[in-house]
Amino acid sequence: MSGQINGAGARLPTPRRGALPADRRLAGITALLGAVVVLSLFLGRYPEPGIMTPDRLAGDELAQRLVFNLRLPRLLTALLLGMSLSAAGAVFQQIFANPLVEPGLLGVSQGAAFGASLSIVLWGNAGWLVQGLAGLFAFIGLGLSYVLARHGRFGGSVLRLVLAGIAVSALFSAGVGVLKYLADPLSQLQEITFWLLGGLSSVTWAKLWSIAPVAVASLYVLYRMRWRLNLLSLDDSTAYSLGAAPGRERALLLAAAVAATAAVVSVCGMVGWIGLIVPHIARRLFGADARFAVPAALLIGGLFGVLCDDVARTLLAGEIPIGILTSFVGSLFFLVIVTTYGRVAEQR
Repeated sequence: MSGQINGAGARLPTPRRGALPADRRLAGITALLGAVVVLSLFLGRYPEPGIMTPDRLAGDELAQRLVFNLRLPRLLTALLLGMSLSAAGAVFQQIFANPLVEPGLLGVSQGAAFGASLSIVLWGNAGWLVQGLAGLFAFIGLGLSYVLARHGRFGGSVLRLVLAGIAVSALFSAGVGVLKYLADPLSQLQEITFWLLGGLSSVTWAKLWSIAPVAVASLYVLYRMRWRLNLLSLDDSTAYSLGAAPGRERALLLAAAVAATAAVVSVCGMVGWIGLIVPHIARRLFGADARFAVPAALLIGGLFGVLCDDVARTLLAGEIPIGILTSFVGSLFFLVIVTTYGRVAEQR
């Protein structure tokens, strides 16, 4: 089947016969996410590994402090982490018309890693300073990519921005390598290494509130402007003829995506593959129409982040860095998608 044409002129896959409407599928994923969040709140290793019963929570003061002061802010941060990276990845892939881009494309993640490493080496592992410099250098990475793209002479505007992002990412990665070489191997090097692995063990209510306003506001912008992504995925002349302002709208969407990514990375460290794999899953389930793919990426990303954090803190007696889990699970999902895409397309 050739599929239908959406308002942006893009060809969308024909829904399979008997498939539920997109809004009902989104409602089902929302319900699943809510159930997983509630269940995760009672899941842990105290007083014994497994799910804590409500009556035990009501009668145990230590359990109440554990759930509401430690587990709940961590759970909400994991939810925000998955949503932010997934939505940013969906926006990047749609705007750049490239299924392999992710939030680290424009030097954002690598800039945050450099900022955090610089703080650890020069001023120690002060939480607010590591977080602040990580967020600052994430935006510096975006700024450098933009300036280099403006002064580039090769290819179109999108290609120049992609190439500039690759160069800036490599530059910050080299800077992190230098800082690791200069760091004290008995203390600072270990702290840098654990931050680069990603983790939520240090999350508190204070850290959550420090990133929530930026992340939530950015996600709201991405959600509200999802209708425009179908237009912005076209070339500039076509998008302009359909009533869009490609340069301004792309800049706003990219800024919101980078802001959400910088906010969560500044607290959670380097967490990869979520922004790459979840948008693929969303498109497989809902098609390429951004009206449904972006909300699906938000919900599936939040679900993925919460489940990975559940495994990280409960599978073993010692905590597993969440960045390791997301890379492992994400790469497996990616291999499945790559090896099954052709067969699914032929069946359609």
